[in-house]
Amino acid sequence: MLIRALLQLTLLCSLCLTAYGGIVDEIIDAIKHAATCTGCHTLLGLLSGLAYLGDSTFSTTLATVCKKLHAQDADVCDGVLSQQGPILAHDLRAISLFGQTSTKLCNALVGGCENPAVNEYRVPFPKPAPAHPRVFTSGRRLPIKVVHFSDVHIDRSYTTGSEANCTKPICCRRFPDQTGPVHVAAGPLGSTGCDAPTSLVQSMLLAIAGESPKFSIFTGDVVEAALWDINKAEAISGLEEFNKELSSALRSPVFSVIGNHQQLSKKHDEGSELSMGLRYPELGVGERHRPYGRRSSQKALRELRVCRTRNKLEVMNPSLCTANFHDKTLFARIVSLNTIYWYKLNFWLFDTNAAQPDPNGVLSFAVQQLQEAEDAGQRAWIIGHMPPGSGDALYDQSNYFDQIVQRYKNTVSGQFYGHSHQDEFAIAYEDYKKQTAETADSIAWIVPSLTPRQSYPAFRVYDVDPDTYEVMDSRTLISDMSDPDFQVFPVWKQEYSARSTYGPAIGGWPPHQPLSPAFWHKVTQAFEKDDTLFQKYHKLKTPGGKITPCEGDCKKETICNMRAMRAENGCHPAKPGFNFERRDDDNSTSGHSHLDNHCEGIGLSHIFVQMITETQKIST
Repeated sequence: MLIRALLQLTLLCSLCLTAYGGIVDEIIDAIKHAATCTGCHTLLGLLSGLAYLGDSTFSTTLATVCKKLHAQDADVCDGVLSQQGPILAHDLRAISLFGQTSTKLCNALVGGCENPAVNEYRVPFPKPAPAHPRVFTSGRRLPIKVVHFSDVHIDRSYTTGSEANCTKPICCRRFPDQTGPVHVAAGPLGSTGCDAPTSLVQSMLLAIAGESPKFSIFTGDVVEAALWDINKAEAISGLEEFNKELSSALRSPVFSVIGNHQQLSKKHDEGSELSMGLRYPELGVGERHRPYGRRSSQKALRELRVCRTRNKLEVMNPSLCTANFHDKTLFARIVSLNTIYWYKLNFWLFDTNAAQPDPNGVLSFAVQQLQEAEDAGQRAWIIGHMPPGSGDALYDQSNYFDQIVQRYKNTVSGQFYGHSHQDEFAIAYEDYKKQTAETADSIAWIVPSLTPRQSYPAFRVYDVDPDTYEVMDSRTLISDMSDPDFQVFPVWKQEYSARSTYGPAIGGWPPHQPLSPAFWHKVTQAFEKDDTLFQKYHKLKTPGGKITPCEGDCKKETICNMRAMRAENGCHPAKPGFNFERRDDDNSTSGHSHLDNHCEGIGLSHIFVQMITETQKIST
């Protein structure tokens, strides 16, 4: 407290004795050195004093720094910092500048610090694993079809004919400060570097309906990436419109999860999302000032809502849902988890020095539902937005969730995620020190996105055994944007089958065997030996996107991350200044920018990293 008071007093004196521009220059100088862990902590110390002057002063000052450095266009600087600056100020007023939380904050904000070691915590389970788990027999009936789609990121302000290569992080809409002739016109069905127009969404839904799935899963993110340019009413309207589009186009059930965009809204209580007819009007019920921070599992379980789809559902928390999907021939449990509470760019999670093993009771809810599934002799699917092994996942929560996966490995037949906008998979092991086909025991299916921001729009179709609920084959369908007819009538075609593509590379795979964790481990071994096969995977990972070479360390890190559904075992080194390109004549070499590998749209981390990059340019 004394150190914090001294920092506050120092900054107040500085404000009194120097011009406002001097404070801006001090922050710029601190940002210049923030790419190191020590430098980032120093920056947080300076910003902590600024935070005590109020949210408005804090956000306005940082926006001035952003604009002075030309890190982004003025409207982007103002919009992002007015929305998210108060969250960072709230954190800095609440935490020690020298504790573990500030180190985690530096990792999330600029990548300047490595992740701290996982805090020891054992997840409590109501029962030990059964000595003789139930055996589910496969291959007795023909597979059913299940469609998996994600990250639609619908831009309701998308304007055909607008500039698709603008100076903003996302384009294809009319920005007031964008004048002059259009150089690259936005197409009616979508353009690379932009989010999805309504017309592209409708095309995808028609294609999904044409597959006649038994049911579908949607793993989150509806709101577009231009978060600085939308308000609460527009966001909610877009979510409600997407719900209507789903109900109109798809005649089979859709089970969904909440994405990460909701925590980036303008006001603290402006979070909303849809789950088949249900709008979560305010996730911050009971704690209006901290809707995405900590809440006890008891409070979470008291705030149950009815989750509506066309099939029987049980009860749900505003951020958690479970469903019993069944008809005359099928019976399984689908458990939907809100991974926002494990997401390191949810800056609401950094407002305490105390460890918080289970924010909002998500882990407790997962245990409850999986125990009930085990007791009922059900198989279970886990669906979520962010993969728990992602570099965006908090190590603590990823570790604790893995404990749950290991306990219920005989019940969970699959996990399904989005978020990365790439065609990927990740494997969990009962022993991460001994990663073999025999110890591989869970698989995460990570689907590419609809938004054509970085690659061709895509979705997946799974062939699923109706007795075991294991995936027998996974087929990715894309719409080729280079096809001259794409802007008239997109054609959705199969890009590849996982069984056909990778089965022969591991010596064949029995047709009655699912694409199990053991299958995927063997595929990673094949990647190590056969570089041609790995490069094929690397190309399929981002269909139609800008393919950069992946050899040497890149290949090793990629395979490492395939074998790491537990984040601490992945290869996610801190990379200060992970820059994303701005769309201007000086540095745009690809014709469009990319928002890193994150899907949350431009936010605090992007602004700070770009400011570091700009200060380094000035220095050189």
